[in-house]
Amino acid sequence: MAAGRRLLVINIARIGDTLLATPLLRALKASAPDVHLGCIAHPKRAEVLEGLPFIDTLIRSTPKRLRFCGRLPGRSWDTAFVLGREAALVRYGLRVARRVVAFRQPDEGLNRRLWRLVEPPPEVVHAVRERLMLAEAVGVASPDRALAYRVMPDEAAWARGWLRRQGLAGQRPLIALQLSSFPAKAYRDWPLGHFIALARALLAAFPGARFLLTGGVESRERSGRFADTFPDRVVDTCGVFPLRRSAALLAQADLYVGVDTGPTHLAGALGIPMVALYHCRHRGRHLAPPDAPFRKIVEHPAPDRQCGPDTPMEAIGVARVAEAACALLHKGGRG
Repeated sequence: MAAGRRLLVINIARIGDTLLATPLLRALKASAPDVHLGCIAHPKRAEVLEGLPFIDTLIRSTPKRLRFCGRLPGRSWDTAFVLGREAALVRYGLRVARRVVAFRQPDEGLNRRLWRLVEPPPEVVHAVRERLMLAEAVGVASPDRALAYRVMPDEAAWARGWLRRQGLAGQRPLIALQLSSFPAKAYRDWPLGHFIALARALLAAFPGARFLLTGGVESRERSGRFADTFPDRVVDTCGVFPLRRSAALLAQADLYVGVDTGPTHLAGALGIPMVALYHCRHRGRHLAPPDAPFRKIVEHPAPDRQCGPDTPMEAIGVARVAEAACALLHKGGRG
């Protein structure tokens, strides 16, 4: 491969965007038998990449830190692949790698220094497809677009034990719910009343169902109200566990239903049967975990031209989501 054997991917991003880069990482590692693959990720997100067999070196950093790194003589990487348009990341890549592959930057001076300048696609494509364009720029193609995450054996054992202590052993189906996105994009949130109505519909179809509420501290207000509605059916883990323990619990679920946010990508990477709800500003056809074995995307019905941040998610009806969820549970769930 022309890019060399020591390859570095610079991808400092949120959880979802970190996971969306895993097909690129896998493709680069598989491009030649002697490739050593490094990846730089945000310190709070790098843990989603831990244990992946195609990453040899995992480095935790931020754009601010990288501004001051890599200034000693010598370049330890053959080629750096930079995701995103942040100039500090490209400059860091130029300091530590002999060659840099990146998307076109606003700074033409930086563009002239790139080994491979990748033009952004003229139309919106799936986020995984866009990231794989960096590999294609050096002649590496990959048909495998599935997101990757690995639950370690000790993490899986802990999750099974914790669920057993909550009285959930043998209680099926276990349905994970992600009730909210993050505050900056709260317009992507499905109304809590819709989630409650969905839960009632699922309990009518599957009387033994239990609900595992996932998310961070920002979801606690909603999760508390949901749990109060179904006091004997809910285990609320919002903001309780670190990411990897939350992922291990999520991996035990029979079904995941959630809005567009990091845990939805995580559920896709884990291969859990999932129903994912997408706002019309962020279509599932562009962002949903690709190649997931059991996946139903529920798109907002508003046309793109009529969509804005004030377009309410309540337009996605409960019956539509319940039908998709029941179909997956009947087909592939453990309930």
